[in-house]
Amino acid sequence: MASAQPDLKTSNGLVNRLRSEDQPVHAWYRFVLSFPPHLVRDYLSRFDISPGQTVLDPFCGTGTVLVECKKRGVSSIGVEAHPMARFATGVKVDWDLDPDGLLRHAKRVCAGAEEELKSQGIQDMLALPEAGATAPTLRTLSEEESRLLLKGSISPRPLHKALVLRDRILNDREEQYRDHELLALATAICTSAANLHFGPEVGVTAPKADAPVLDPWMREIEQMSRDLRIVSEQPAVRAEVYLGDSRSGFAGVESGGIDAVITSPPYPNEKDYTRIIRLESILLGFVRTKAQLRALKHNMVRSNTRTIFKGDDDDEYIKDHPEVLALAEQIERRRVELGKTSGFERRYAAVTKMYFGGMKRHLEVLRQYLAPGAHLAYVVGDQASYFRVLIQTGRLLARIAAGLGYEIVGTDLFRTRLATATRKQLREEVLVLRWPGPGAITRGLRGGSS
Repeated sequence: MASAQPDLKTSNGLVNRLRSEDQPVHAWYRFVLSFPPHLVRDYLSRFDISPGQTVLDPFCGTGTVLVECKKRGVSSIGVEAHPMARFATGVKVDWDLDPDGLLRHAKRVCAGAEEELKSQGIQDMLALPEAGATAPTLRTLSEEESRLLLKGSISPRPLHKALVLRDRILNDREEQYRDHELLALATAICTSAANLHFGPEVGVTAPKADAPVLDPWMREIEQMSRDLRIVSEQPAVRAEVYLGDSRSGFAGVESGGIDAVITSPPYPNEKDYTRIIRLESILLGFVRTKAQLRALKHNMVRSNTRTIFKGDDDDEYIKDHPEVLALAEQIERRRVELGKTSGFERRYAAVTKMYFGGMKRHLEVLRQYLAPGAHLAYVVGDQASYFRVLIQTGRLLARIAAGLGYEIVGTDLFRTRLATATRKQLREEVLVLRWPGPGAITRGLRGGSS
């Protein structure tokens, strides 16, 4: 494999931050584990992608690839299994909106919500009720919705304000602004009103007795309005996102129609990606029940023990990959040596096989959609979450891809990350592949696992 590009920074934090010049649109709502727009630009340039070509992101998250492609006039398609993330991406690539109309409408909605709260004796700013004052009846989530949240995610008064504002948005007759206003609410709640911290794990901080909701929401709306003025002058270009399972095919994508893939799939670890965006998913109505949560997890690559279900068979796809099987066996031996017996720990070996099997399924089905000569960039990271056994994600995926007929162009070091378990630096890298064409499918079948 090729060595790392010399101009790529490898510091843990700076290289992954959102640069000031990239704030427009990208900052409307950003998944805490998102990769940065400048990385997308690097590979669009390296792959010589230009207007008239199409880029696919099969794990599109909150739309970094699609937004950056649209800024450059390149058509793009995204596929995402989580409805909240898909919604966010759809809003972020919808620039056909009057910036002034959005601002006027939001001010009217805000005024109505403020008046409703005042009638209940509630101020949006941090003015708590006086001692002895009658406590208002606060709105809340259903019992099942509440059970799905991390306990203490949001305090009662900010939650009440958020629900009042949410329903004002949903019930307003001018629907053209609804999605942008709801996304702004999701961002405002998580950044200003909730008791959450991200690092990158999601956790709960000390509860806030109260927190403003309307004011931070209006600030998000104002930023959206300013950004729309910047980007709305650009020529229209296709940017579509679909809800789907990246292991099963891609709706809206023509056979042979993809010129490049730029993406960051989940890594094999114990991060439950649905927990990180759980609060806004429930507030906006994308997840209301345990059954709905379970259903959306079924459409995800099995990257952690909370997404393993009875009947899963992705591990069947890597039975001819001895390196993956040996890795799973090593993890299981370590578990036995350490005397670990919890239900989650017993699944570590299984999720390792399920993850690489699921990624093989994805790479296998993807081939029919790629144009001959298409380039692919997969941002992946090594892991040591399972009893400190090193999982070299990029190297193993490269071996799997080679067995499917892909050409391995190289692996570029993106950055290093400090592993919490081992206190050692782990590689986060970009696996670069090339699809030579349909004939490689037959060659891949003959070549086995490579």
